[in-house]
Amino acid sequence: MPTTSPNVLNGKPLPFGACFLGNGVNFSLFARNAKAVSLLLFEAAADARPFYTVELDSRKNRSGDIWHCFIQGLEPGVCYLYKVDGPYVPEKGLRFNKHKLLLDPYARAIANMENWAPELSLGYEIDDTSADLSFSYKDADPARHPKAVVASDDFDWQGDIPLNYPLRFSVLYETHVRGFTANGNSGVAHPGTYLGLIEKIPYLKELGITSLELLPIHDFYEDENDRTDPQTGHRLKNYWGYSTVAFFAPKASYSWAWTANRNPNGAVNEFKTMVRELHKAGIEVILDIVFNHTAEGNERGLTYGFRGLDNSVYYMLDENQRYYKNYSGCGNTVNCNHPITRSFIIDCLHYWVVEMHVDGFRFDLAAILGRDQHGNLMENPPVLERIAEDPILANTKIIAEAWDAGGAYQVGHFPGGRWAEWNDRYRDGVRKFWRGDKGELRDFATRLAGSSDLYLRDGRKPFHSINFITSHDGFTLADLVSYNGKHNENNGENNRDGNNNNYSYNYGVEGDTERSPIRQLRLRQMKNFAATLMLSLGTPMMLGGDEIGRTQNGNNNAYCQDNEISWYNWDFLSDDDIKAAEKKELFRFIKEMIAFRKRHPGFMRPEFYTGVGGYYDATPDISWFAADGGAVDWDKTELCLAFRLDGSKADIKADRDDCDFYIMMNASSTAVSFSVCNAPEGKEWVLVADTGLPAPNDILPPPDWKTLFFPNVYYLKEKSLVILASKTVPKGRLSI
Repeated sequence: MPTTSPNVLNGKPLPFGACFLGNGVNFSLFARNAKAVSLLLFEAAADARPFYTVELDSRKNRSGDIWHCFIQGLEPGVCYLYKVDGPYVPEKGLRFNKHKLLLDPYARAIANMENWAPELSLGYEIDDTSADLSFSYKDADPARHPKAVVASDDFDWQGDIPLNYPLRFSVLYETHVRGFTANGNSGVAHPGTYLGLIEKIPYLKELGITSLELLPIHDFYEDENDRTDPQTGHRLKNYWGYSTVAFFAPKASYSWAWTANRNPNGAVNEFKTMVRELHKAGIEVILDIVFNHTAEGNERGLTYGFRGLDNSVYYMLDENQRYYKNYSGCGNTVNCNHPITRSFIIDCLHYWVVEMHVDGFRFDLAAILGRDQHGNLMENPPVLERIAEDPILANTKIIAEAWDAGGAYQVGHFPGGRWAEWNDRYRDGVRKFWRGDKGELRDFATRLAGSSDLYLRDGRKPFHSINFITSHDGFTLADLVSYNGKHNENNGENNRDGNNNNYSYNYGVEGDTERSPIRQLRLRQMKNFAATLMLSLGTPMMLGGDEIGRTQNGNNNAYCQDNEISWYNWDFLSDDDIKAAEKKELFRFIKEMIAFRKRHPGFMRPEFYTGVGGYYDATPDISWFAADGGAVDWDKTELCLAFRLDGSKADIKADRDDCDFYIMMNASSTAVSFSVCNAPEGKEWVLVADTGLPAPNDILPPPDWKTLFFPNVYYLKEKSLVILASKTVPKGRLSI
C-alpha cells in the first residue's frame, strides 16, 4: 500500500473512463444529477478497504455533467469504484444512494466478479418504498463487490487490423467461448478460455468458416440465477451471458491469466491475443452485444452502476418513474436514443473496433434501439442511423436481431440503411419444407432466392439476410431432427420456458435411438439442412457444433446450462463407434459444402435473381422446375422442387464465369424421379452431391465429380437433395 497520498489534479472531462496517460491516470464519469462523487482506489481486486479515497470537488473536478480528476503516478492494474450521492426521489426517476459501490460504465476490465454478493447491491425497493431510507444502510463491503481495473493498452498487435470480409463472402459460425472448449475431452491446455479457443483454430480452419460470432463476452455475473436443476440439484448459471454488467470489459472468467493467478489485466490481453491469432488464420471476430438492457433489472434489482449514476438518463421509465419499461423481458430497457446513452453506445462500438480489432457486431433484441424514451418505435432512430453512417464503423458488420420482447418485429423493415438481419423467416421456411409441411413451396423458394420480399424494396441486398437454420436460441441441428417437442426440464421452470414452435420432427422416436434407419434418415436431414443453407442466396450462419451433431438432449433454451448439456463433446475425435463415425461423416459433408460455396461465386451474387436473361445471355439467372421438368405450380402442395442457376459472370457479378447448376430437392417421404433439363451447349451435367448416397459419395470434391449416365433423369431418395454442375465435355468425347 502506498505510504504517501497520491497527487490529485483536476483532470480532464474526456475521454470517459480511466485512461493511463504514461505519468498517471485520468478518471472521468458522467453523473448529471449527482451532488457528490467519491473515487475509491484499491491495490487488489479482493481488498476490503481502499488505499485512498478522492472526494471530487464540484468546482475543480466537474465540467458540466462530467466529474473528473487526474492522479499522478498511478499505474495500470489499480482497481477502483465510485460512490455517488444525490436525491433519492424514485417517482421522479432519481435513485442515488451514497452507500452503493458503483462500477465505471467505461471500465475496460472487471475483477472480483466471482466474489460478488449481489444482495449488497440491491436498491431501496427490495426493502421498502419510502422516500428516504439512507439511515438504514451501511456501506457495502468492497471485498464482496466487483471492481473496475485501470487497464493497460500496451499490446503487440504485430500489424493486425480487422479483416472485414464483405458479407456475401462470409460464412458465420455462432459459438460460446467457454462452451467451445470447456469439456474435459476438448484436448486443449486452457479449457473454457480465450486461449482455449486459439488452440482450436486448426479445427475452425479445416471446417472453412470465415467468421466467429461469439455469444456475449462483455463481463456479466454468472451466478445471478438462483434456481437449481431439479434433476441434478446443481445450481444453475447465467451461461449465455445476455445480462451485461460491463460493456467495455471482456469477461474475466474466460481469461486463463485471471483464473490461474488473478491477473486483473489478463482478460484484455488474452482477448486481444485471441483476435490477433484468429485474424492470422483468416477468421473474423463478431461480438454479440446486448445494449437493450443491463443486469440491474427492475426497481427491485441491483444498483451497481447506471442506476446509481443517472437512472433517468440510462433507462426508459414508466409514467410513474419509480418503475421501468420492460421491452427486453429482463426488467429494464436501456434508453438507447437519449443523446448521452447514444454516445455511450457509439463509444463502446468504437472501442471494440479500434482498440480490440473486432470485425462486427450482432445486436441482441435490436428493435429496442429503434424506440424513443417513451418506448415508441421511431421512423428514423438516431442511434441506428448513427451506427449505420458512422465513419469508423463503415466496414464493420452490423447485424440486427430485428425484434424485441415488447412485440416489435422488424425483420425486413429494420431502419438505418445498411443493417443486416437475422432472418427467422428463412429459418422457419426451410424447416417447414424439409419436415414435409404442405403449402410451403412458394415461401421456401423465396427464402432460397435471398428473401427479396423482405430486402429488395428498401435497397438492401441478398447478403443483408443472415440465413440460419439453428442458433443458440432453440434446438441444435441434431435435436431439430430428433425431438418433436422441447425438453427443458433441467432449467427448473417446469418446461414452460423456450419456444414451442420449433417445426421439428423426430422420425419415430423421441430423442436418441439405436435404430439404424432412423439414425440414417436424421443424418440425411442434417445434410439437407446444411446443403440448403450453403446453396441459398444470402449470408449463411451456422450454430457451432452442428457440424458434429451436437445435442442438448432436447433442451431448446440452454441459457442456464454451463455443463455437458451446452458444452461441445469432442469424443468423436477418438471414439470409433457408429455414433462417432456419423459425426465424422457429417463434419466432412458440411466442410465440403462450405468449400463448395466459397469456390462458386454463383452462390454469393450481390444482386437478387430476376428470373429473366440479360442482354448478354438469353438464359434466365434462375429457372424453377417441378419434378417432371415442367413449370412449378406454386399453389400446389408439392414437396419437390428443382432450380437451374446460370453461372455467367455478367449474371453473378464476378470476374469469371462459374458453372451452371441444377439442384433438386425431394422433401417427401417417397423416392421421386426428376426430369433434368439439358446442360448448356458443349457441356454436360456432373454429380456434385447427393445426400441420399452413402459417404463418401454424398459429396464429391471437384476432381471426383461424376458424369451422369442418364443425364436427363435423376432418381432422388426420399428426403434428399442433389447438386449437379455443368462441366465442359472433354475433347474427343460427345456428351452422353
